[in-house]
Amino acid sequence: MRMVKGGYNTYGFTIGILMLESGFPRIPGDLGNACTFDFPVRLRVVKGADHRRVVLEGDPSLVEPFVVAARELEAEGVKAITTNCGFLAPFQPNLQAAVSVPVLTSSLLLVPLIHRMLPHGKRVGILSVDAGSLTERHFCGAGWSSAEIPVVVGGMEHGRIFRRFIKEDHRLVDFDDVQADIIEVAGRFVADNPDIGAILFECTNMAPYAAAVQAAVGLPVFDIQLLIEMVYNTFHRQPYVGHI
Repeated sequence: MRMVKGGYNTYGFTIGILMLESGFPRIPGDLGNACTFDFPVRLRVVKGADHRRVVLEGDPSLVEPFVVAARELEAEGVKAITTNCGFLAPFQPNLQAAVSVPVLTSSLLLVPLIHRMLPHGKRVGILSVDAGSLTERHFCGAGWSSAEIPVVVGGMEHGRIFRRFIKEDHRLVDFDDVQADIIEVAGRFVADNPDIGAILFECTNMAPYAAAVQAAVGLPVFDIQLLIEMVYNTFHRQPYVGHI
């Protein structure tokens, strides 16, 4: 006998993603593209949550709309909730308190793990869409501080294209040009900071370019997509195959 629990209108969505409101292209690798994962995800756009209010202003009035949206995703049956912007890390405690499923707001949650993995003397290099806006408040929201964990932050404000098309919400972008821009910035970042042992993308929109950056700098590259896949797999463990 196999009993099945009901109560929802739709099924099969383990991961729910809270999305910022935007119109720029979302290519495979981006959380807003359905081809990014090999499992279905449930998306929920939070109206009014744009780049300016989340990244540049850190608008605290957005906490409540994100809480409401997270509760809606939970009511629809998702087993874990994430977001598509690393700058939402300060909302981590609020969202954790609002729902009864795991919450992973930002790739910044990975920093303590990466730090413990690295050789002595190496730092985590955090590559952000806007380094000037990434502060201790975001680190503390993710459960750590720069006083505890040595990190170095670099930003795409030193690039040519990527930050502009995100900030200005461009409707048309050249993938190859953007990829070259990120590789260039990442290369300078590592060259200027030779003690970087691994790169963490704060920005979820950088994930489509992770393989190219990793090949260019020769270092491990982490992002929120890897964290999401890990959490998804904890809900869908498979038995090992082999002879006992």
